[in-house]
Amino acid sequence: LLTVTVFLSTLTPKFYFALTVTSSFISGLIFVFEWWHFRKYGTSFIEQVSVSHLRPLIGGTESSPPAPAAFSAGESETSRQSMPECKVWRNPLNLFRGAEYSRYMWVTGKEPLTYYDMNLSAQDHQNFFTCDTDALRPSDTVMQKAWRERNPQARIKAAYQALELNNDCATAYVLLAEEEATTIVDAERYFKQALKAGEMIYRKSQNCHSQSPQHEAQLRRDTNVLVYVKRRLAMCARKLGRIREAVKMMRDLMKEFPLLSMLNIHENLLEALLELQAYADVQAVLAKYDDISLPKSAAICYTAALLKARAVSERFSPETASKRGLSTAEINAVEAIHRAVEFNPHVPKYLLEMKSLVLPPEHILKRGDSEAVAYAFFHLQHWKRIEGALNLLHCTWEGTFRMIPYPLEKGHLFYPYPSCTETADRELLPTFHEVSVYPQKELPFFIHFTAGLCSFSAMLALLTHQFPELMVVFAKAV
Repeated sequence: LLTVTVFLSTLTPKFYFALTVTSSFISGLIFVFEWWHFRKYGTSFIEQVSVSHLRPLIGGTESSPPAPAAFSAGESETSRQSMPECKVWRNPLNLFRGAEYSRYMWVTGKEPLTYYDMNLSAQDHQNFFTCDTDALRPSDTVMQKAWRERNPQARIKAAYQALELNNDCATAYVLLAEEEATTIVDAERYFKQALKAGEMIYRKSQNCHSQSPQHEAQLRRDTNVLVYVKRRLAMCARKLGRIREAVKMMRDLMKEFPLLSMLNIHENLLEALLELQAYADVQAVLAKYDDISLPKSAAICYTAALLKARAVSERFSPETASKRGLSTAEINAVEAIHRAVEFNPHVPKYLLEMKSLVLPPEHILKRGDSEAVAYAFFHLQHWKRIEGALNLLHCTWEGTFRMIPYPLEKGHLFYPYPSCTETADRELLPTFHEVSVYPQKELPFFIHFTAGLCSFSAMLALLTHQFPELMVVFAKAV
């Protein structure tokens, strides 16, 4: 002890200054590395090492992370594990390339679709509209090449070549309706021709589908073409104001091909029924598709919230509710909004017009910003139509984030929020759109700690440089 006391008493102010500068520099390097690691990997390096390597060495047991909530209450663990984290889905309400996306580009000079999104569509077209038997029909062989063409004019030219070979080539009419038609009326005309040709080919395939696996593949392809054409015709009718006709076509399509629920035709039906203000029919569709065994979507969750909000929104007042408490119907509406916001937290800012909309992409990422854009683009008018619905949403949606303090790590009603949504949304949405990011990653403890340590030691170094004698006395006293 005497030796240590003598050693400390002989130290000069230069030593203390060098010591604090060195410690400040080292802690600054650690802080910079921690920040870089967090930005790249989303976790604290020091925390990760301490939990993974140091805790077992000192005899501690690693605490297991909280079990993620089910995709919806009652779903099995197996189905949760098999759930892909960031699966991209075809947008059920995607617009027409020629009649809508191209017109937007002509007016604004901005490309509304990304190359990644259009490439996914090209893959979809090849999967839906081609099969191994295309070599038997010259027109289908030409169309097989057409779907792989990157240049729109080359695709359109190939479609006309296919029609020269076979005037009943349904997929050629589909391509022309999607990309050459500059109005919805023109697109509908092409799709009607595609329907006539598609039904004829479909009947032929039905008669001989059991002869060989090749004929089965051909029937599957012809079925895809027929379903696609009927759906797009229904969407044309919806856009042209013939909404009841569109609803009937969608219902007939769902009855005729009940196994094709993965195409989410019910989302087209929900939007059309909301336009008709047929809320009882909307509720009937939700009762069928808002099921624990089926994947959710923003359209399902927010439409359910809209119907519950409709029952109370007209008379809802935050001041009155805070005094008397929430009624049962109001609690149900608030819980439905919380459920919807937890599923996709990006939607409220678009519905409340806190963020500007863009044309929805052809593919969406469920729970991502791309899905929020696609939902709000078509459903904002339905929320505005119900008096007080947006006011109720505005008053209650942020409460979801207080219910789920760490949404990156656990969920309340759904599986944990995927961490890859931001990257996928940036690929799907145009570059001029500011991608909504949620949840904002909270800075780990060790980033705060190293930043504080660096700042504190830097302050000590500055004080030692300015007041050397005083700081030496203070250090010795400590």
